[in-house]
Amino acid sequence: MTRTHQSVKNGPINGSLYKREYKESFKEAPLYIPVLTYLGYGILILFGYLRDFMRRWGLEQCHMAEEKEEQTDFVPLYQDFENFYTRNIYMRIRDCFNRPICSVPGPQFDLMERVTDDYNWTYRYTGRVIKEVINMGSYNYLGFAENNEESLTTVKNVLERYGAGVCSTRHEMGQMDKLRELEDLVAEFLKVEAAMVCSMGFATNSTNIPALVGKGCLILSDELNHTSLILGSRLSGATIRVFQHNNMGSLEKLLREAVASGQPRTHRAWKKILIVVEGIYSMEGSIVHLPEIIELKKKYRAYLYLDEAHSIGAVGPKGRGVVEYFGMDPAEVDVMMGTFTKSFGAAGGYIAGKRDLVDYLRNHSHSAFYAASISPPIAEQIIRVMKCIMGSDGTLTGLQRVNQLAENTRYFRQRLHDLNLITYGNEDSPVVPVLMYMPSKVGAFARHMLRRKIGVVIVGFPATPIAEARVRFCISAAHTKEMLDKVLDELDKMGDILDVKHSCHSGTNRTVVYDETNIELDA
Repeated sequence: MTRTHQSVKNGPINGSLYKREYKESFKEAPLYIPVLTYLGYGILILFGYLRDFMRRWGLEQCHMAEEKEEQTDFVPLYQDFENFYTRNIYMRIRDCFNRPICSVPGPQFDLMERVTDDYNWTYRYTGRVIKEVINMGSYNYLGFAENNEESLTTVKNVLERYGAGVCSTRHEMGQMDKLRELEDLVAEFLKVEAAMVCSMGFATNSTNIPALVGKGCLILSDELNHTSLILGSRLSGATIRVFQHNNMGSLEKLLREAVASGQPRTHRAWKKILIVVEGIYSMEGSIVHLPEIIELKKKYRAYLYLDEAHSIGAVGPKGRGVVEYFGMDPAEVDVMMGTFTKSFGAAGGYIAGKRDLVDYLRNHSHSAFYAASISPPIAEQIIRVMKCIMGSDGTLTGLQRVNQLAENTRYFRQRLHDLNLITYGNEDSPVVPVLMYMPSKVGAFARHMLRRKIGVVIVGFPATPIAEARVRFCISAAHTKEMLDKVLDELDKMGDILDVKHSCHSGTNRTVVYDETNIELDA
């Protein structure tokens, strides 16, 4: 079964009209695949209980953290049952994760070789290095995580002038001219009134959402939102309700109930209703249905918090994210958030929008009061890349990389479609999940690809549904066609060996036509 969603957007951008199409495909494997997947997990669980029994009687060594004897009468620090999955299943494929990189994380990198003597509980390094591994897992979308001496001259100069770090918060001794320059440039890039930068992308969400909403407020969160958004929502103390991923019917139902019924018990009106979504979802590769969400936001007078961690720089005609991708006015998004850790090859994040919003967060956000400021060389790296994307450096390099990323993404996704592999997400999304379903298959796939000098990221439960383990490819503008072809050739071979070519190219298309006055559905 195939579910395909296609939308066509007509709207103004830079004073002109353009048309944007996007497709989202979610294909389902034959019934026997999920049945075998659940059966496999059942067998693993049975053997897990057997191994736990053996550990309890000393027949097998237990490597998990345990309570000391004098602490057993108190509240346990380690939850034994919660660690069951980690202890008995995750550890069997753990060797595919966290391999140390010892070079620039560009389109190719070097990996330190390691082995284990205790079934992946600990590792030792052999001293050998695996050279020129194709990097298919980094969020280096535009290829700016590079070691180009000529282009990094300004970063080197800033490092020599300012040093490596500020060692203080913005409210103490951490305010610098470079940070003010960066914030003004971010606001210009996003076409908003003001912006505030933070030193950590995760903390940008987890510390700023609690400053925006609190008790008596309602957060409507997409079910696939990132952990940082979930943590920030929980820390805020606001009521949280979850709507189905990119399902506007589910979102509108919650909005209607919230407006009609108000708060539980008292039925008072909510102080604020905040819709929290992402631009590109990092596990699904799907793009948010922004025009529809903005329509609902206006209809029910809610606020919109948009996380563009994976979309800023990666989509849009000029790399300005999903707002530009759909030709929307940035002023229609109340809170624009993004990170510098992906497309910009740096670290940190930003909050952007109205000047009143940014000024409020400067005085109420924990990231402004307690987090160290962004390092000056990192700030200069972001400035350098952003100017390059905008063309302010006098070159077309940035725009060429944005276009190359879009070309690589479409080419890679089309080839996967031709190979009958099941993929998720939008055709313009550089995040490309390929479904493997069974944990044993993703482990075997990752090890095989590494032997072919291809580095991939495998993802399974609890980051994904238990029966939807997958390989997640991240496309970069720095990837050459030869690199992508090599990866695709190995995918073709392993797809046959592992029996994961389940795509049947069937299904129906739904076209959504947007304009400034109405929304029409064409079957």
